[in-house]
Amino acid sequence: MFQEETSSSSVSSSPIQMFPLPSSYPWLKDLKPEERGLYLIHLLITCSNHVASGNFENANIALDQISCLASAEGDTMQRIASYFSESLADRILRMWPGVYKAFCLTKIPVAAEELLVRKMFSEFLPFMKVSFVITNQAIIEAMEGEKIVHVIDLNASEPMQWCTLLHELSAQPQGPPHLRITGIHQQREVLDQTARSLTEEAEKLDIPFQFIPIVSKLENLDIEMLRVKTGEAVAISSVMQMHELLASGSSLKNIGESVEKDIVNSFSLGNNSACSHSTSPSRMDTFLTDLWALSPKVMVVTEQDSNHNSKNLMERLSESLYFYAALFDCLESTLPRTSLERTKMEKMLLGEEIKNIIACEGADRKHRHEKSGKWHQRFELAGFTKSPLSYYTLMKAKRLLQSFNCDGYKIKEENGCASIYWYDRPLFSISAWRSRR
Repeated sequence: MFQEETSSSSVSSSPIQMFPLPSSYPWLKDLKPEERGLYLIHLLITCSNHVASGNFENANIALDQISCLASAEGDTMQRIASYFSESLADRILRMWPGVYKAFCLTKIPVAAEELLVRKMFSEFLPFMKVSFVITNQAIIEAMEGEKIVHVIDLNASEPMQWCTLLHELSAQPQGPPHLRITGIHQQREVLDQTARSLTEEAEKLDIPFQFIPIVSKLENLDIEMLRVKTGEAVAISSVMQMHELLASGSSLKNIGESVEKDIVNSFSLGNNSACSHSTSPSRMDTFLTDLWALSPKVMVVTEQDSNHNSKNLMERLSESLYFYAALFDCLESTLPRTSLERTKMEKMLLGEEIKNIIACEGADRKHRHEKSGKWHQRFELAGFTKSPLSYYTLMKAKRLLQSFNCDGYKIKEENGCASIYWYDRPLFSISAWRSRR
């Protein structure tokens, strides 16, 4: 539906030409919810078309109309339109760096609040829990009979996953292995909290355990810091982290340069992306090669299963509109519209991701989600081979999903991997890999 709208809308045509309205647009308030939703989709696509071509006057008209219909407290389409229109406006504002910086001067980053919102997302929606169940079971199966297990967590912010693993290892008939977990995170306090929680749990269960914290961004990680020892069986866990490495090495081109090249190149954003060809290996290539060199018995990767890494703004908007509308629908089915937790998740987590996808370019655009097929190609080129998820692993994940008592959630096995759906829309993919020697 979005693509048809895109192809039928002309960059030179304004929403006023297609929908002649008085300046105050009074009849917009009388639209039925379904009509309003379709019109909001049209306006967002029209607006992004104007933004991509540098036609900010018509973009302003479209944003004005959207503001009459959108609401961060309304239905799914009204809420998501609020965040997409804000993102398009943010992109326009970045054309004037001085103005943009002035608006951001008093913005206070609250890291603790962001972590809390991520925990809410994990608690109210099943995606993270399913990822943890599949990851843990894949590790247990791969490590059968091993005496020393070294798990490398590329984003050690959720100790509950590893507390569960400790309990499962303690229940093994042959006794638990010696477990080392290396946790990577940007914030020391997060790692300290994770270390305390896991150490206390390991002591209760009488499991030999060591936690090694590494304070680092993933893109700056020195693989030597992992200190993998001879005789250790290595497992790697990556939950929605690897896509950020696709931004490393991207051109630091600003929005103004992107728009200028956009207009010259038939409105296709011309800044570098992960899809650009380069004679030198990318940070992603070298990172995967480094991980392969560790000879992991299993590497479990969870990623968003949607293409938000196109160089073209219109394509990114269409794909991300589908994807985030499904996530907003999940929240609609879980929490009331007046819920403070829901508002925080939409604004501080999903809304910020949308803004990064739509408003940012170059190295600033971190949320470069891609379809599972592209990830599989990368892993195979790096020397990994797929380790199909077992029937038992998939059954555990399905039972967990069923406990949420919502018909919209589905998990499907696709070529040995797991895909989590909201109705017919794939949202997250989980795959297991091992080093091919």
